[in-house]
Amino acid sequence: MGTVADGAGTYRYVALGDSFTEGMVDRAPGGGYRGWADRLAAHLAADGAATGTVVEYANLAVRGRLLGPIVTGQVPRALELRPDLVSLVGGGNDLLRPGADPDALAALLEDGVRRLRAGGARVLLATGFDPAPTPLVRRNRGAVAVFSAHVWALAHRHGCDVLDLWGLRPLADPRCWGEDRIHLSAEGHRRVALAALEALGRPVPASLSAAERDYRSPLPAAAPVPRREALAADLRWGRVHLLPWVRRRLRRTSSGAGRPGKRPRPAPVPAERLPGRG
Repeated sequence: MGTVADGAGTYRYVALGDSFTEGMVDRAPGGGYRGWADRLAAHLAADGAATGTVVEYANLAVRGRLLGPIVTGQVPRALELRPDLVSLVGGGNDLLRPGADPDALAALLEDGVRRLRAGGARVLLATGFDPAPTPLVRRNRGAVAVFSAHVWALAHRHGCDVLDLWGLRPLADPRCWGEDRIHLSAEGHRRVALAALEALGRPVPASLSAAERDYRSPLPAAAPVPRREALAADLRWGRVHLLPWVRRRLRRTSSGAGRPGKRPRPAPVPAERLPGRG
């Protein structure tokens, strides 16, 4: 398969995964979620406009999905769509569960990669986030690190591209995360989309300002938060976000049960300049 820059007429990108790729909690104008994959598709469309290439985009990701259903359900559907590029990002929900086996997850991911590569698609994978700054999931840091090492290794074996989320240090800033502290904010998704673009060997758009292009630099220093306000925010987070998440884990239910992918059919992406920060 070619690249957007080849000017091949039509270039099809299909995104697979869970809530990260669905785009939570990056609100889109008019409702729903945008997220890094939507933003990447828009960047690719802008890139393709220079060569007359129309970028078609589908997003099959569903919040709460484990890696197994992503590989067994979304990968076959993606192959039916005959994509040029597939982003396959999953395993984060699995790694949050007690006793998660990163070696077994990597083997499952590799099965999906083999099938996509055999179908002729270019594949973009992603490492896990470094959970060190997050007390809730810090205990899983070793498992995430092992899984991420597997991602690099299988990408090398199968000729895949890798979005290095572990090494994207600005994501340690709480402002890159939403109120639920589980999903990226609009700023986090914006930075990840640019990192994904460069992982694919494409330059960051010159149309962006210098500050927007520099996605690897830390955010400006934040004003200190009084202890009382910080405690109130923690209590509200526990009540509004943590307890429902724990209940779902205990009941073995998913927030995405019964949901289809948000963009199941490929459709052209307008070649428009994305907003900058936020």
